[in-house]
Amino acid sequence: MTTPKETPKHFAYDPRKRDWGVSSEHDRLQHNDDGKENWKHWGPYLSERQWGTVREDYSSDGNAWDNFSFDVSHLRTYRWGEDGIGGWSDDEQQLCFCLGMWNGKDHIIKERLFGLTNSQGNHGEDVKEYYYYLDATPTHSYAKMLYKYPQAHFPYDQLKNVNRERGFHDPEFELLDTGIFDENRYFDVYIEYAQAGVDDLLVRATAYNRGPEKAQLHLMPQLWFRNTWSFGGKGEKPIMKRSGGVVTIEHADLGTFYATAEDGSDVIFCNNDTNSPTLYGASSAQGPFKDGLNAYVVNGNKAAVSSESGTKVGFLSKKDIEAGGSAVVRIRLSKTAANGDSFKNFDATFEKRISEADEFYGIVQKDVEKDQALIQRQALAGMIWTKQYFNYNVFQWLQGDPGCPSPPEERKKGRNSDWEHMVQCDIISMPDKWEYPWYAAWDLAFHCIPLALVDVHFAKQQLLLMVKDRYMHPNGQLPAYEWNFGDVNPPVHGWATYRVYEIDKQLRGQGDTQFLEVIFHRLMINFTWWVNRKDKEDMNVFQGGFLGLDNIGVFDRSHALPTGGHINQSDGTAWMAFYCLTLMRMSLELAKDNPIYEDIASKFLEHFMLIAKAMTKFTSHGVGLWDEEDKFFYDVLTMPDGNRIPLKVRSMVGLLPLIAVETIEPELLEKLPTFKRRMENMLEARPDLHELVTEWNEGGGKKRLLSLVRGDRLKAIIKRLGDPAEFLSEYGIRSLSRVHGDRPYNFEWYGSNFSVNYEPGESTTGMFGGNSNWRGPIWMPVNYLILESLQKFNEFYTDDYKVEFPTGSGKELALREVASDIGQRLVALFALGKDGQRASMKQHPKMAEDPHFRDNLLFWEYFHGDTGRGIGANHQTGWTGCLAKVIQILSMKI
Repeated sequence: MTTPKETPKHFAYDPRKRDWGVSSEHDRLQHNDDGKENWKHWGPYLSERQWGTVREDYSSDGNAWDNFSFDVSHLRTYRWGEDGIGGWSDDEQQLCFCLGMWNGKDHIIKERLFGLTNSQGNHGEDVKEYYYYLDATPTHSYAKMLYKYPQAHFPYDQLKNVNRERGFHDPEFELLDTGIFDENRYFDVYIEYAQAGVDDLLVRATAYNRGPEKAQLHLMPQLWFRNTWSFGGKGEKPIMKRSGGVVTIEHADLGTFYATAEDGSDVIFCNNDTNSPTLYGASSAQGPFKDGLNAYVVNGNKAAVSSESGTKVGFLSKKDIEAGGSAVVRIRLSKTAANGDSFKNFDATFEKRISEADEFYGIVQKDVEKDQALIQRQALAGMIWTKQYFNYNVFQWLQGDPGCPSPPEERKKGRNSDWEHMVQCDIISMPDKWEYPWYAAWDLAFHCIPLALVDVHFAKQQLLLMVKDRYMHPNGQLPAYEWNFGDVNPPVHGWATYRVYEIDKQLRGQGDTQFLEVIFHRLMINFTWWVNRKDKEDMNVFQGGFLGLDNIGVFDRSHALPTGGHINQSDGTAWMAFYCLTLMRMSLELAKDNPIYEDIASKFLEHFMLIAKAMTKFTSHGVGLWDEEDKFFYDVLTMPDGNRIPLKVRSMVGLLPLIAVETIEPELLEKLPTFKRRMENMLEARPDLHELVTEWNEGGGKKRLLSLVRGDRLKAIIKRLGDPAEFLSEYGIRSLSRVHGDRPYNFEWYGSNFSVNYEPGESTTGMFGGNSNWRGPIWMPVNYLILESLQKFNEFYTDDYKVEFPTGSGKELALREVASDIGQRLVALFALGKDGQRASMKQHPKMAEDPHFRDNLLFWEYFHGDTGRGIGANHQTGWTGCLAKVIQILSMKI
C-alpha cells in the first residue's frame, strides 16, 4: 500500500477501510490533470437546446422563447453555441458532432430535441422526447446514450395543441400519451463514443427496430463548425472538403482532422449559415444554408447541398431494418490521416473501453448492491453527459457584433445589463441540458458532490470558476442564472467547496489548501455582500428573497410584497448561519498551517452566535422566528409600521435551520490556541451566547456543538419531520407539511386572499413559470443537506441520543439511523419495488413495466410528495445526481 503522499489523485475510496483501488480510467484522469494527455479535449459539450435561451435572444422585450424558437432552429445560425442529439464537440466548441435521423415521414430530420416553450406547456417548458444517459467515464474515454425515435410522423402539432388546451390542474400530455409508441413501433438508437487516443474519436450508432414489421431509417452522422465568421470572428474561415472517401477538416485553431464513415455513406455538404431567403426574403444570399442537409434528405433537393465542400457535412445512409433487427453506422474523427485500417480495430476498441469503464465503476461502486449500482452508475453518467460549453460575453451581447444589426436600445437597461463584466466560455455542469441549458450557481454546488466521486479535479474546477473575476460581480455577488444573474441563490458554495476539499483529502491523503484558500478569500467578499444587502434591520435576521425555493411562500419572494415591508426569512437566516459555520470550518482548516486564520475563524464564530441568538430568541424585538407553541420556525412578515406577523406555513423553510450545525472537537482547539482563547473569552463574557452552545466533557476537554437547534427543539423538529402526516413521505422529506392539504394557510389583505395548499405534484400556479413546485414535492438537494446534518448531530450526541422515528412508530433510532432511513427512502424513488416497478418512473404503464423503458432511468427535478412519481425537468441529474452520493453513504453503512 502506498503512503498518503504517493497516493494518486484519482481513485475510489472507502473511509472506513482505507481500501484503495486504481484502474486504467484513473490513470487517464491522472494524465489529463497533469497536463500530459488531454483526454477531455472532446466531450459531450453540446447543449440539447440552444434555441429559446437568453444568450440567443436579441429582442427588445426579452422574450427569449419566441425570439428564437424551435421552428426556426434548423434555419437560423446560433451566435453563442450549438445543440444536437447526443452531441459532442471540442472544449471550445469549434467543431461539433451529432447524429441526425429521419424516419421517412417527418417534415424535418431529427437532429435536435423538441419540446414546449414556457407558454406552450401547461406547467411551463418541457421536452417531449425520450432519451437516456446510460454510461460515461469522467475522461470521456467511453460514453453511451439512448434516443427513442418513433416510426410514425412525430406529433409536433398534437403535443403543442393538446397541452395548450390544458390548465395547471390537468396532467401534462406526453409523447407516450399520443399512442405513437403503441406496438413498439419505434427505434431504439444507441449512440456510443470511444476515444482510441487523444484526438482520435470513434462513434458508433446502433438502431434497433422494436416494432413488429420491417421499417426504414435514415442515419446521418453530422459534423459542423460553430459559426464564428458571421459575427466578427477573426482568422480564416474553416472548411470541410471531400478527399476521396475521406472528409478533410481544416480549422485555424484546431488544425487538420479527418472524418471517415465505414460504409461508404453518401457524403453531402452545406454551410452553417442562416437561410436568409426563407426567413427574411433576402434573395441575394447564397447557399447552401444550415438546413441544406434537411432539404436534401426530406425533400430530395440536391441544389440545397454541395458534394464537395462546406462548413457542415453529413454521412447519410439508408437502413431497412427487420422487426427485432438492428443496423449500425460507424464514424471515425482523427488527427491521423485515414487509411484502409481505420475501422480494423474499431469494435475491439469499444469493447476495451467498455471493459475499462466496468473496471472503473467496479472500484467506485465497491459494496453497492446490483440495482443500486445500476441507479448510481446512470446518475453519474448523467452528471458527465450534462457538461456543456457555455459561451456568453454579456458586454458583447449587449452592444452587438461587428457587421451585425445593433441590438435594441431597451436591452442596455434590461436583463443582465449590470453584469457586463461577465465573460463566460467554459465547460460547465448544467442542471439539465434541455430544460435548463444554463448553469445555476446553487445547483452547481450540489453537482460537485457526486462529481467528486469520479472526478474531483473537475468538481474543484467548477467551484473555482464561479468565484473568478469574470463571473463574480465586483460587489461580491455570485451569479444566479442567465435569466437573471442578479437573483439570489442560497449561499451553498462554501459548503460544497469544503465537502469537495474533504473528499479530495480522503482521496489523496492530504488537503489541497491552495484550492480551499483561493475560494475562501473570494467567499469572504460574497459573505460581506450578503450581510450588507440582506439584513435590512441590522439584527442578524436575514431576508434573501427567492433563495431557490420558488413558490414555497405565501408571496412571491422575488418581488415587492403587496403589503409593503419585508419578510424575515427562516430559510434566509438559516442559510446565513450555515454560511458562517462553513466559513468558520474553512478558516480552522487553513489555520492548521497559517495561524492568521484563527482570528478570522473567531469572527465567523461570533457572527454565527449572534445569528443564532437573533433567530432563536428575537423576543426583544417582538415576534421571533421560533414559535414556542407550534415548536417550529416560521417566516415573519414585518409591516411598514413595524408590526410583525408570523406566516405559519409549515414548510421546508422551518426545517432548514437543521443544516446549520458544526462540532468543535477539543483536539482541534489544542492545535489552535488563539481561536480557543478567543472563543472561551467570548463565551465567558457573553452568557447569553454561551447558553446557545451545548458542551460535552470528553477526554479532558470540552466537545462543543454549534447549531440553531439543540436538545428539545431538535427533537421537536424531528418529530414533525418524521411524521407521515406532515413531512415524511415513503420517498423522502416533503417540502411542505401534508397538514396543509386539509388546512390551507390563508392570508387576507384588503380583499385579496393569499393561500398555501399542500400540492404534492405539479404546481397549480404560474409563479416562477409554473414549472417548479415547493408546496409538497420531494426535492433531492435539501433532503441531502438534512441527511448530512443529522449525521453531524450524531457525531456530537453519539448513538446514545435517540428519537422516535417515524413519529408514532414506537421505534427509537439514533440520528445516524434516521439519516440512513431518509437515505433509503430517497433510493426508493428509483429502486425496483415489490411490484417490479420504480416509483419515479410510474408516469405511464410503458415506462413502469416495459423492460426497454423501465431500467433506463430519468433523473427528475423533483418528486410527487405521496407517490414518488418524477416531476419537472426529467434529465436533472444535476442536483438529483446527489443520489449517487447517498448510495455511497448507505453502502458504507455510515
